[in-house]
Amino acid sequence: MTSIQTVGVLGCGQMGSGIAQVAAVGGCQVLARDIDDGMLTKGRAAIEASLARFVEKGKLDAKARDAALGRIAFTTRLEDLAGAHLVIEAVTEDLDLKNRLWAELDGFCPPETIFASNTSSLSIMAMATVTGRADRVIGLHFFNPVPIMPLVEVVRTVASSPGVLSSATEFVRRIGKEPVAAKDSAGFIVNRLLIPYLLDAIRAVETGVATIEDIDLGMKLGCGHPMGPLTLLDFVGLDTTCKVAEIMFDEFREARYAAPPLLKRMVLAGWLGKKSGKGFYDWSVNPPVASQL
Repeated sequence: MTSIQTVGVLGCGQMGSGIAQVAAVGGCQVLARDIDDGMLTKGRAAIEASLARFVEKGKLDAKARDAALGRIAFTTRLEDLAGAHLVIEAVTEDLDLKNRLWAELDGFCPPETIFASNTSSLSIMAMATVTGRADRVIGLHFFNPVPIMPLVEVVRTVASSPGVLSSATEFVRRIGKEPVAAKDSAGFIVNRLLIPYLLDAIRAVETGVATIEDIDLGMKLGCGHPMGPLTLLDFVGLDTTCKVAEIMFDEFREARYAAPPLLKRMVLAGWLGKKSGKGFYDWSVNPPVASQL
């Protein structure tokens, strides 16, 4: 079983910067790579701001924060990740893009390096086939926001080595997360169950079952959820949800995974949720108010 001490992170956006942060806080040396210095600057700023909040809340002391920041380096050079024991990919949910990066990295990294994708829905095996190390390619699906959410899905393909899975599971625990084992099937565990629920909430709006506010309030008070499904959709991103739904529908060809017309039209309109300022709610006001659809 490989002891993972050095971690390369492909992508320094919201997910990648979060993964880099938790790996560094967990004691690993981290090298974060993105395509330009602007993206790296944004990623580093996000990590610094997140760690500062942990210090303010008393969940991390200043010495540990500084040590974690000292363990993270940044680069635009893909080949610099060659020394990592584990490379975690957290780029856009685009299989062609991911596979181009994996094929390049396969030439730079020694045979023992473990490759892991943070994909939420794409096939891990489809990535493994472009490398010469299919037995060392797995999924490590973190949840957003990474520093807060405790879960990581450890995803195995039919070719994944048991030793690699053991190393990855031990790594997940060492950085303070809880691993669950999943097979390489679109959506894994959480999104396989979550996406139909979110799409059904959209259909309930679409067919006039109830208002946006009452659907959310019903699920909060009736099921004890921390937020309603339409609020959650705005946090996840309507474009992200639509993309994941399309991937899962392509895999299973089941109606429950098909993106409702309302979702597609909102994405076309640029109503992507909180990140764009408008989705099922208008986030330009505080508190946000339900959109008129």
